[in-house]
Amino acid sequence: MDQDMLAHATSGTGFIAALDQSGGSTPKALGLYGIAETEYSGEVEMFDLMHAMRTRIMTSPAFTGQRVMGAILFEQTMDREVEGLGTADYLWNVKRVVPFLKVDKGLADEANGVQLMKDIGGLDELLARARAKGVFGTKMRSVIKLADTTGVPAIVAQQFEIGRQILAAGLVPIIEPEVDINSPQKAEAEELLRASVLEHLDALDDAQNVMLKLTLPEQDNLYQSLVEHPRVVRVVALSGGYSRQDANARLARNHGMIASFSRALTEGLTAQQTDAEFNAVLDTSIQGIYEASLT
Repeated sequence: MDQDMLAHATSGTGFIAALDQSGGSTPKALGLYGIAETEYSGEVEMFDLMHAMRTRIMTSPAFTGQRVMGAILFEQTMDREVEGLGTADYLWNVKRVVPFLKVDKGLADEANGVQLMKDIGGLDELLARARAKGVFGTKMRSVIKLADTTGVPAIVAQQFEIGRQILAAGLVPIIEPEVDINSPQKAEAEELLRASVLEHLDALDDAQNVMLKLTLPEQDNLYQSLVEHPRVVRVVALSGGYSRQDANARLARNHGMIASFSRALTEGLTAQQTDAEFNAVLDTSIQGIYEASLT
């Protein structure tokens, strides 16, 4: 593991940019960016356009390690290049942004009030490839809909089981059991989640350190015990569908958590903007998320 990256991930200022939209969410992301589905045909063109959008963000003068601590990549983005370098190589060696890779293959059907991750086939091979390309850590998402005493522990157990596999490959996992912001039992689910995550953290050994990516909680500072846990490198927050303004306000009230926003980061960016306009909007967006992550 790269010790410089670990130091930056542990104590570097800023937030994590989630640039990991995959096949299912790409048309929506492109639509928000001002590119309609009628403007491209097939997956190849779609992903080319998405990579162009991500490249525009990553190469912007607003996007540097001073305010953006890390970036989460989709597998195809990791395999592509930015300005002639592998994406992870470019992020760390040019921008000083720690690269992470989304490794999950999507969600299973809901059962017991949660959606576990689908089986991640070929994970060991993917992890070896990611490490060879200079990736520091991974991210995997599952979703909690209800405060179910069977479902919530099951989702945490799955996350940590795969997390141990990722640790064994020499990478740091971002464990992401998202609580749906529209859950009618959101606060209760978050209490169950905190207790279950603490149990699993306490079972890790001294060489096993993880990151956590959690929905901004109903009770401010609910996750303080996780932020302070010796096995936790960082606790990051997902925006989960909140507007950037609302997400930033909630984040600022949760001390020690930093942002890992996707849609909230790219809000207001369009393909039609000049580079000057694009960079100005991105700079404002980054500054707001950065400031909310400092508390």
